[in-house]
Amino acid sequence: MKNILITGKDSYIGNSLENWLMREPNKYKVNTIDMKDETWKEKDFSQYDVVFHVAGIAHVSSAPKMEALYYKVNRDLVIETAKKAKEEGVKQFVFMSSIIVYGDSRSSKGVIDKNTVPIPSNFYGKSKLQAEEHIRLIESDNFKIVIIRPPMIYGKGSKGNYTRLARFAKRILIFPDINNERSILYIDNLCEFIKLIIDNEESGLYFPQNKEYVNTSEIVKLIAEVHGKKIRLTKVFNPIVRLMFGIGIVGKVFGNLVYEHSMSNYAKASYQNISLKESIELTERLD
Repeated sequence: MKNILITGKDSYIGNSLENWLMREPNKYKVNTIDMKDETWKEKDFSQYDVVFHVAGIAHVSSAPKMEALYYKVNRDLVIETAKKAKEEGVKQFVFMSSIIVYGDSRSSKGVIDKNTVPIPSNFYGKSKLQAEEHIRLIESDNFKIVIIRPPMIYGKGSKGNYTRLARFAKRILIFPDINNERSILYIDNLCEFIKLIIDNEESGLYFPQNKEYVNTSEIVKLIAEVHGKKIRLTKVFNPIVRLMFGIGIVGKVFGNLVYEHSMSNYAKASYQNISLKESIELTERLD
């Protein structure tokens, strides 16, 4: 049996992983811990085989006043937690980083391959990358480090850009037909991937994504169809969208940002089992 500690109580990814693993209660024992105050430092880590560190501040603000807090939580807390895990005999430390360490998606290319050098464009990405760099320094034969750089994660109950698109899809009749490409990752595909990483006691840097690239217009259309709506995609607005490409959310929504497919292959088992269409249906389905 694997004993797993999830740092980040009530986080979307943490809760999803716990539920996924507890489908096999004879194989996994899972606990979660709140990292919002200092009491986590009193927790005995020695009973755990794996620490899955998902506690952090999401990319919700670029306000300068937030910078110090991002570094405190997304870098310093990661380093402290990893050091404690190593000192207390944990065998594997899994850190949720982000595709954002490569910068934003406003370039016309936006294709990331194994030779792409991370160049964060904001302190969210910088804090994540610096956390990666520091915890790699303490890796050893007895303390394996796994760093995961996922693209946009979505699923039932998720927040962020997917939720914004879903709101649009339910309310509008016309949407720009922009031919962009995005890597995205359905939450169940992510959870299965993490399960395999734990089972196989892996270390290293990983880039999980769904099998298919998507474009934003396609996602909006699929969401609308699940709710019995038809959205007409049109290129009429494309010149306006392109003019606004460097402005905030427009670039994030319609830009290109993909991992080259081979980066996400995991030779030991398949984790990309749920298709885009099925994942949208599961995400939007009413309970």
